Amino acid sequence: MAPKAVESRGRLVHGVPVGYPRTEAGAKAAAANYAVIMGSSRFLSDRSFRHRAVAVMGVSSVASAAAREADRRAGRVLGELRGDNAKVDLQRAIARTGVLSARVLGFDIHKATVRLWITTVRGSAAGHATPRAAFQTVTLTLTWEDNDWKMQGSSATGGLVAPIDTRQASNVARDFVDYVPAGAADPVLSGSVGTDGFPAAYVHTERGARAAATSAAMLYGDPRFFTDSGWRHRMLNATAARSVLGTVTSEADATARLVVENRALGADGRTVDGGVLVTRTAVLATRSVSYSGRAASVELWTASVGGVAGTDETQRPQVAFLRMTVELTRADGTWKTLAVTPSEPLVPAPPAEEQAASAASFASVGGAGDAPALP
Repeated sequence: MAPKAVESRGRLVHGVPVGYPRTEAGAKAAAANYAVIMGSSRFLSDRSFRHRAVAVMGVSSVASAAAREADRRAGRVLGELRGDNAKVDLQRAIARTGVLSARVLGFDIHKATVRLWITTVRGSAAGHATPRAAFQTVTLTLTWEDNDWKMQGSSATGGLVAPIDTRQASNVARDFVDYVPAGAADPVLSGSVGTDGFPAAYVHTERGARAAATSAAMLYGDPRFFTDSGWRHRMLNATAARSVLGTVTSEADATARLVVENRALGADGRTVDGGVLVTRTAVLATRSVSYSGRAASVELWTASVGGVAGTDETQRPQVAFLRMTVELTRADGTWKTLAVTPSEPLVPAPPAEEQAASAASFASVGGAGDAPALP
């Protein structure tokens, strides 16, 4: 039987993940989950669900004011789900949020302030207008209440704008049909880590497999994967199945060497002129392809940012929207990866009339310390 700590990971109350550890990682996970929920089509369109979710996420003293503010925000953005249709078709709505970085601005065991850099994709899988990407900076203030992290307040502003990779062309609206509300789920983060610093064991369920797949994609997008061979090997040893560990490690080492050479990075992960490698993978949605209890295949829709924050604008971080397929097996009391394979892109329209941020400005979201909490 799985330990209670494993069983409780990602537990939902009225559709909201609860039960975070009283740690910085737990606060990061709570902030990320709350931002994802507040950007979901159900939260934006269903007033009853929105108020129940706010009651679960928020501290009790601000519940009424938080619900009113949530209604105002939802009203402002609901029209983005219409695409070019006459009205919103909620069954075809696309509203996904990916957390690219999370910076803890302040933390103690009673309160935390977390600043997120997120990308959103909103629109409709019906009609002819491709769902559109956008970037935001969201700051959440959290308080420890009722043995959990609760939201005291939140604010949002425009975030760093990463240009879409020029090699990726926007898809058409109907290509997004697998990621409507009934087709895929938002990722759920727990902030729970094991003694090795990597995510603790995943529960033996389909949702546990999806969480393990999400974690794998995020770990492969961490800057340490490319610049720190010791970290990379420990990560692979913690997450990959023993049967493929040798092959996966060899392939990962080759990929990392290629990135380091192409970006002209030194041993410290910086370029000669001080530029910092910035890489992140955010998961926008998860979709189970197959599940048997012993094996699972999970498709992820991701937004991956890569580049160098520095003076060289030609290396400015760009975002690529990819689908990834993660094959998993049940081993050693958890879900282990057999393969993490990029598949067909799924690319929204670029941000409307927004200029890309300068290369140097991305330094504020780089570094391992600004990585989001893992599932």
